[in-house]
Amino acid sequence: MNGYFQLITMPTSTGIKVYGPTEDGHAVKYDDVKEYLEERVISYRPAILNEAVTEATGEIVILNDNSCYPERESYRLTISRDRMEASAFFYAPSENAEYMSKREFLEDLQYRNIIYGIDIDNINDYFDFREYCKEIVVARGTKTREGCNARIDYQFKADLHAKPAMREDGSVDYFNLNIINHVKKGEQLAILTPEDPGDPGKNIYGEVLNPRPVKPLKLAVGKNTSLSPDGLVLISETDGHVTLKQGKVSVSNVIQFENVDVATGNVNYDGSVEVRGTVAAGFSIKAGANILVKGVVEGASLTAGNDIILERGINGMGKGEIKAGGNIVTKFIENAKVSAKGSITSESILHSSVSSGTEINVSGKKGFIAGGRVTATDRITAKDLGSDMGATTIIEVGADPGLKIRIRELQKAISDSSKRLENIKPTVESITKRLRSGQQLSPEQTRQAQQLITQNKVLTSQIEKNTNELNELQQKLADSKDAYVVVEGTAYPGITIHIGDQQTTVKTESTYCRFVLRDGVVKTSPI
Repeated sequence: MNGYFQLITMPTSTGIKVYGPTEDGHAVKYDDVKEYLEERVISYRPAILNEAVTEATGEIVILNDNSCYPERESYRLTISRDRMEASAFFYAPSENAEYMSKREFLEDLQYRNIIYGIDIDNINDYFDFREYCKEIVVARGTKTREGCNARIDYQFKADLHAKPAMREDGSVDYFNLNIINHVKKGEQLAILTPEDPGDPGKNIYGEVLNPRPVKPLKLAVGKNTSLSPDGLVLISETDGHVTLKQGKVSVSNVIQFENVDVATGNVNYDGSVEVRGTVAAGFSIKAGANILVKGVVEGASLTAGNDIILERGINGMGKGEIKAGGNIVTKFIENAKVSAKGSITSESILHSSVSSGTEINVSGKKGFIAGGRVTATDRITAKDLGSDMGATTIIEVGADPGLKIRIRELQKAISDSSKRLENIKPTVESITKRLRSGQQLSPEQTRQAQQLITQNKVLTSQIEKNTNELNELQQKLADSKDAYVVVEGTAYPGITIHIGDQQTTVKTESTYCRFVLRDGVVKTSPI
C-alpha cells in the first residue's frame, strides 16, 4: 500500500501525520502534500514539512500554531488531455472527520459530466479498502477503431512495361518483351477487399468520436469479364489477354496476319493485332489493345489502345503515323509522326515528330536523335542529340506551356460558378423549407423553383468536374519541374532544349551531360 498523510486539527495548532508505504507501495510525495495544504490555505514551514514527508514516522508534526476546521475525506480528479481517462487521487480525512460515501463520489462524477466508461470495479475496491495517495482510474473512454480504404488486388501484372533487353553486341532484343498477360476462361482477374468503416469511440463525457472517412471501391466490369455473385471477384469470360485501363479490366483476343496490304485491307479490331510480315504504305491498323509487327512499317498508320511493338521499325515516308494509348517499342523511327501516352523506346529517331506522355529512351548501337521535334513529359535519354551536319533538332520535356493557361481558366470558372451557386443557395433552401412544411406554390413560383434547382445541380456538377481537372493539371505542373534530358554521348551545337516554359540553344558541343531546370534557367551538369 502507498504511504499517505493525515491532517491533525488541535485546539491551538494544526499538525500532520505522514505514514510510510508497505510492501511494494510508493512513498508520499512532498508536492502532493504541499498542493493539499495550499488548496486549503493551511500554512506550513517547508523545511519542517519536508522532514515530516521524508521520515514518515506516523508521529504528529506541528505545521502551525493555528487551529483549523476538520477536513473530510476528499480527492483530486485528473482528466487526460484527450478526455479519454479520469483518475482520482484520494486524501485521508483529518482525525475524527467524515468519510465520503461511494454514492456521493458517483454523484460528483455525474455533476462533472463524466458519464461514460465508469470503472465501477476500481471505485468499489477503493471504498472497500480505502488506499490513499494513489492514482485510481475511475473512468475510461472507448478508443476509436480506425477503418481502412477498400483495396483491389489484381491477379495479373497491372503495370507491365515493354522494356527490351540489351544484347552483348549492343543491339536491342525486341522479340522477348513479355507485354501480354494471358488468361484462361474462368480465371480470377481481380479481388476486391471492401472498405472497413471502423468503429466509433466515445470519451468519458459521452461524446462520440467517429473514425476517419474511408474510400469505397467497386470492381468495374470490362469486356469479356463478369462479377461473382457477391461482387468481390472479377472473372474472365474467355481465353485471351487481360489489360487494365482507367480502372476497368478487360479481356481481349488476338488476331494474326501474315501482312497488312491489299490482301487484307485496313484492319480494325477490338483486341490485339499481330502481323508476322510488313504493313504496306497507305494501310492502317486500329487495335483496341496491342499491335505487334515483326516486319517493317512503310508509311502506314497504326493506332492502339495499349502498346505498339515494331521489331523492325517504321519508315514513315513523311506520312506514316503511330499512336499508342500505352508504350511504343521500335527498332527505329524515320520520317514519321509517333505519339504514346506511355514511354517510347527506339535505337534511333531521324527527322520525325515524336511525343511521349512519360519518357523517351533512345539506346543501342546508334542511339541518336537527329532532326525533328521530340517531346516527353518526364525525361528523354539518348546517346547523341543532333548531328555534326547541323540538322534542326528540338528536344522538349516537362509540362506543355498551355497547361498554365488552362489552370488559370479552370480557377476562374470554379470561382465564377461558386459565386453563382452561393447567390441562389438561400432561395433554393427557402423553397425546399416551404415545400417540406406543406406550403403550396403558385405555378409561376413552381416554374422558378424548378429552374433554380436545375441550375443548382448544373453548377454543382460543373464545379466538381472542373475541380477534378484542375487537381490533375496542377499535379502535372508540379511534376514537370523535375523533368530532364540525359545525353550519354554528345549534344551537338544548334539543338534546342525546352524544359517546361524555358529553353536554351546548345552553343558548344557537350558530352555526357544532363540538362535540367534550375533557378528558372536550363542548365547542364555532368552525369
